[in-house]
This record gives sequence, structure tokens and C-alpha cells, in this order.
Amino acid sequence: MTVTEQPQLNADEPTDPVRPHPADQPPPLADLVGTRLVEAVLPESVKALLKEALGENETRGTHPGGRIYLASLAVNGFRGIGPRARLSLSPRPGVNLVVGRNGSGKSSLADAIEVGFTGTRAHRPGQDATRGGHWCNLHNADSPKVELKLAIEGDTGNSTLTRTWASQEFGSSEATFKRPGHGTVPVAEAGWDTALADHRPFLSYTDLDLMLTGKPSERYDAIATILGMELLSTATNRLSAREKALANTAKEVKDALPALKEALYTLGDDDRAVQALLAVDTPGALDLDTIAALVAGLPPADDSRLAELRIEAGVQGPDLAEVEEAVRRLRNAAADVEDLHGTDAENARLRADLLEKALDHAHRHPDDDVCPTCGTERVLGREWYERASHQAAELRHEAKSAEDAHNAVRTAKRNLHNLIENPQLISAALAGPWKEWTDCRQITEPTELARRAEEAAKVLVDACDTVRRHAAQELEERDERWRSLVTRLAAWADKARDTERDKPLLANLRKAVKWLKDLSTELREQRMERFTDATQGIWERLRQESNVDLTAVSLKGGEKANVRKLVMSASVDGQDAPALDVMSQGELHSLALSLFLPRATTADSPFGFLVIDDPVQSMDPTKVHGLAQVLHELGRHRQIVVFTHDPRLQKAFTDQELPVTVFQVTRGEGSRVKIDCVDDPVKQAIGDARAIAATRGLPPETYRHVLPGLCRIALENAFLEAAWIRHHRTGGSEHDLQTAIDSAERFLEVAAFALFGDVQRGGDVTGEVLRRYGNAAWSLIKQCQNGSHASGASIPDPHGFVSDVENLAQKIRKPEVTA
Repeated sequence: MTVTEQPQLNADEPTDPVRPHPADQPPPLADLVGTRLVEAVLPESVKALLKEALGENETRGTHPGGRIYLASLAVNGFRGIGPRARLSLSPRPGVNLVVGRNGSGKSSLADAIEVGFTGTRAHRPGQDATRGGHWCNLHNADSPKVELKLAIEGDTGNSTLTRTWASQEFGSSEATFKRPGHGTVPVAEAGWDTALADHRPFLSYTDLDLMLTGKPSERYDAIATILGMELLSTATNRLSAREKALANTAKEVKDALPALKEALYTLGDDDRAVQALLAVDTPGALDLDTIAALVAGLPPADDSRLAELRIEAGVQGPDLAEVEEAVRRLRNAAADVEDLHGTDAENARLRADLLEKALDHAHRHPDDDVCPTCGTERVLGREWYERASHQAAELRHEAKSAEDAHNAVRTAKRNLHNLIENPQLISAALAGPWKEWTDCRQITEPTELARRAEEAAKVLVDACDTVRRHAAQELEERDERWRSLVTRLAAWADKARDTERDKPLLANLRKAVKWLKDLSTELREQRMERFTDATQGIWERLRQESNVDLTAVSLKGGEKANVRKLVMSASVDGQDAPALDVMSQGELHSLALSLFLPRATTADSPFGFLVIDDPVQSMDPTKVHGLAQVLHELGRHRQIVVFTHDPRLQKAFTDQELPVTVFQVTRGEGSRVKIDCVDDPVKQAIGDARAIAATRGLPPETYRHVLPGLCRIALENAFLEAAWIRHHRTGGSEHDLQTAIDSAERFLEVAAFALFGDVQRGGDVTGEVLRRYGNAAWSLIKQCQNGSHASGASIPDPHGFVSDVENLAQKIRKPEVTA
């Protein structure tokens, strides 16, 4: 069946869970949560907390580009590929099979796509994914390279993702990403890390095995990440952190009270202690004002020395680790400047400084043409000024490394100076060391500053430790029972006052957290139900004649739970059983595909492609036919690239007349890998038409109707391909595109969408075809259309007609795009 012959869904038909139409996807979580929050019966104070936690006023980051498709892959020196091999793909939805015998280089190509994006390969249990094993090609180990051309929605040209290796260590690779109009950046700045983890678009045979043999928590996490609940979990974490902090303070106040009361009881002969005890021990009536008055009324006996002791007991010197780090950076920066001394960059910097001073002098004295340095007359003028300005700019560019080094010194000096603080109160015993430390702020010479600051900080820290220890010992020896107790009472009262003040906030935080957790549970179940439906729909296609029904897929536990797992339930002939215990190897393989495909093809994924390596192993023929159906349906909205040596999958597409593009991979001597496109929907129709043209003795109706009909299908598929590429480059909605294509009932509507992006402009197709392809092209199209009429088309030269249609189809497949 060709693309144009696919049955369309009626509005009354249930949506196939295998077809993830964008309209069937849940709305953006932020919009949904916002609506639910407006409808919630909550106090406005609680809603305000929720809005803040949900980041209502924050600028939300967006993905740097639209949906991504693979346009081509070029590989050399990687695994089984020696000299450069190239796989060219149509960057649009559809199924692509890359076939060839074992050892032909197919898996190397599949691996190269994954490595290009991630720098890692699908790993085996116990193997580090960053290690490549024998990854260099034996025949071409020099300069291995993977280059991916990517078509990103909205871009008029392709982007390039390039990964190269600095050595034969697999982990030494570096990757760059070059996007039209955005320059070249390290691939880490492309913003795909989260998407690659949540919607991994690569599936190897090893991945399939790990989907079922991995740890229960790993299977849970693999599914949980695609549910898109990060907004709620982040908000919950924010509010829970505030709730926990307030609750901990309240607990500290409560836990400290018994010991505080016991200490006050021991001072029962002191009226102040009695008053304090009554203030804290009256049930339900904590008298914080009385405590505040007692603290404020502390008598000034021996006040000067006591105050000094308390200052000394609490003295803190500079953070020695921070100082040492700042000194280290300053020394490194100064060393870099010293290394540049006498270099061309440093000389250029000094010459630029000199020229800029001369230019500044000339600017301030425009009428003076005498050189201020040598006294030569008539040398300073407009021509000199322009020449010197240009030379200064060039020298400044040449001196960039020196300027950077000097800037680094200035930054390091400033950072070290910023660490040098002078407290408001300094004990007399520390006046000298502290002055040595603060005097360092006046030092500008980097080497001297580093030396003096390091020495002064160490001396000051030691002095502070000594003073603090002696002060604490003296305070302990003094008869300060009440004074010590009232200090302790004051600290407790501060926390108690905060607790009393924050009681309404704590209550609101608990309500907000409960609302978020309840909503998270509800939405997670809803989204999990969608995922389960998709998984079960795919399983129904793949299981074919199996008597095992997949009855449920659920997540048990929570993201932070120690025990969390993905639970899969099944029934065999109506009897319930754990899925993993009752399935054969082929059934387990199909189940793993059923779990992977919905995860990789969610609407949130920026990847419009899916790469699958060797998915047919252990499958019986009926399951292979089911897999072809699943891939066909997914190919309506995703670019599917499947690597396989098993001819059954290609045959399954052919037997079921499903459109597919087939590439043949062959390997010659010296790891020379060749990739040829041997079939695609256009070639399928052209091939069928050629077969008719080559067969003698067929009824005349075959040449008048069937032959032009097949050629029309070839042109229609070419227009469909052009429509996808054109629409993708102009940033149009893929859902709108698919809807328009599905609604196009006539050939001219499909052509109009490819040529203009508007199915309503069928009347303009004739003129545009004549403009782009000439009179002969429109004549061919009319003959193809006439084949569907009662009189049919008159085709004197069937062979020539098919060849002309094939040439026209190839021209149509390269659409013109207006920026």
C-alpha cells in the first residue's frame, strides 16, 4: 500500500493507541496546573504560595529549536566502517530500513548515530557506557569522525553535529553543533541532555534486553521520566523545603524547653529566673514580652570586660580555605602574565596602550601636529589618526591573550581584596593581626599581595583561635550563671517568636504541599494510563497469535522511595500471572518494544526520529508482521530508521503493501562500506509501473488506467515528501500538516500543499508547475490524472512515459523554500 492509499480515521472511530497524534497528547502541564489552581477551593494565601513555587513569575526556559529529523549520516574510521560512508535520509516521518548481512556495517551506522549525540554507546551489564572497547576501525584508525546533518523545525538549512576523537581513547571525543544563524557551539550547549535521558531515541538489542533485565528501580525511572511531572515535583520540593525548615525550628523550640525550664528551676532564688519560668511554663500562653524585658534589663555589672569577653568568645577570622584558593588563583594569573612577558601578545598590548595614549593626546589637541615624544613637526594629522586607530585596533586584537591574562590578574586581586573585611568590633588582643590583614587591601602588586595576604590570614586565624579559647575559658570561670542562662533564654525566645509568627505560614505550606501531592498522584495516574494504553496497543499488534494478554502496566512506589518498580501484569488464557514469568523470549522482546516505543515517541520529545537496531531477533513471523504494522503507524509522525539483517522485516512491509524506504549496506575490502537506496514509496510505484510497461500482451485498459495511476501515486508521494520538508523548514505545526494531508482528497490539493503550503490553492498548481518544471511536466501530470477517468490516458511509449515521470518526481522531491 502506498502513502496515498492509507485508510483515514473517521471522527467516530476510536483513536489507535499506536498513533500518538499531537491532539491526543495531554495539554502542557503548566497550563493544566494553572487551571486547576484557579478552580481549587483554597485560601488566597495558600494559592499565592503555590503560584510562587510553580514559578509563575519566572521566565521558563525553552528548547533551543523545534523537532529534529535526521538528514544524513557520514562516518569514517569508526567500528566496522573504514573510509567515509554516507547514509542520506529524507528528513521527515516515514519508515526507513537499512538492511544487509551480518558484518556489513549496519550496527556501526546505528552506533554512530547514538555516539554522535551522546558520546557513549549502548552498554552491556557491568560495562561502563563511556568506554568503547574496540571502536576504532582496523583499516582506517586515523581521524575517526561522525557527522550528522540534522533538519530542525523552522530552520531553512540543515544543522551539523560533528564528533571527533583526540586519541584512540573512546572517552576523548569532542562534539560541536553548528546551526544556521546560531554559530558553532559545543554539543552540550544544544540543550538536549534532559531530552536524551527522558526520550532516548536510540534502541539497540542490548537496550531491549536491559528494559526487562535492569533493576526494578531503573525500569521505574525509565518510565517515570516521560510522564513530564517535573513542574509539580519541583514545586513540591520547594514548598516541602520551606515547610521542613519551619517545622524543624518549631521542634527545636519544643525540644529545648524542658532543659531550659530545668536550668531556670536551679536558679529559683533569683526573681528573674522565676519570672522567666512563669513566662515559658504557662500552658497555652507563652509570654515572650516578659522574656524580652528580662533580656533587655540585663544589669551592666562588670559590663565592659564582660562585653569584651563575649566579643572575643565569638570572634571569627577569615576563611582560610577561601583565602588560600584566592591566593592560588592570583598566583596562577600572575604566572600567566609573567609567561607572556616579552611575547608578541604582550608587546602588542604595550604598543596598543602607547598608540591609544597618542591618539588620546591627538584627540585633546586636534590642532597640534607635533609628535609629543620626539618633537617632529607635521606628523600628526587626520591620515596619521586613521592609520594609528586602525593599527591600535589590530594590536588590541593581537594582544587578546595578554589582555585576558591581565584581566584575570585584576579579577583575582579584586576577589582577594573582597575577602579582606574589617569587623565593627575588634578585641584589643587582635588589633595588630587584624590590621596586618586589612592593610593587604592597599597592596596592588600581585605577588606581594598573595604573599602578604596568605601570611596575614594564617597569623590572624591562629590569633583568633587563641583569643576565642581564652575568652571562653574565662567566661566559664566567671560567676555568670544568670547571664549565661539569660543569653540561652534569649536565643530560645528568638526561635520561639519566629515559630509563633510562622504558625499560619506553616499551616498554609502544609495545605499547599498536600494539594500538590494529591494533584501529582492524580495526574501521574492519568498520564500513566495514556502510556499504558499505548503500550498495550503496541503489544496487541506485536503479540499476534500469543495467548498472553498484557493487562496492566503501573508504577509502584514514589520517586524518592527505596523500593520502586515497574509492575507489568498479564493473563494467560484468562489466568492472571506476572508478565515476566510467563512470556517466551520472543514475547519478552516484543514487550520491551512495547515499553520503549511510547517512551521515545511522546509529544514532549524534541526528536522526530527513532533509531532501532536489530529489533526482529527471537520474533516469530507473525510478530514480525505486527512489528511492521507498528512501525508503519509510528512512521506517520516519526522518522523511523531500523537496522536489520533479517529479511523478514522487509518482506513484512512488502507483503502488507506498507510504504518503506530501503537502504542496502554492503562491505568490501578494507572496511569500505557502501550504502544504496534500493527502494522507497516513489520507487515502489515507479517499479510497479515499469513492470507493467515491460510486460507485453496486457489488456489496453492496463496501459490507459493502471499505468498512469501508478505514476500518479509516484508523483503524489513525491509531492507529499516535498510538503513535509517545506513545512518543516518554515516551522509549521506537524499536526496541522498531517491534518491537511489527511483532508486532501484530490491530487491537486496535495500538490498545492507541497508548492504553497495551502491545500486551498489547487487552482494555482498549473501555473506553478509550468513555472518550475515546464510544459512537459504539466502534460505528464495531466496524463496521470486522466488515468482515473473513464476514457483513460493515451500513452504511446509506456517506457518513456515512466522514465519521464520518474525524472519529474525526483525534481519535485527537492522543494523550493522561501525564507
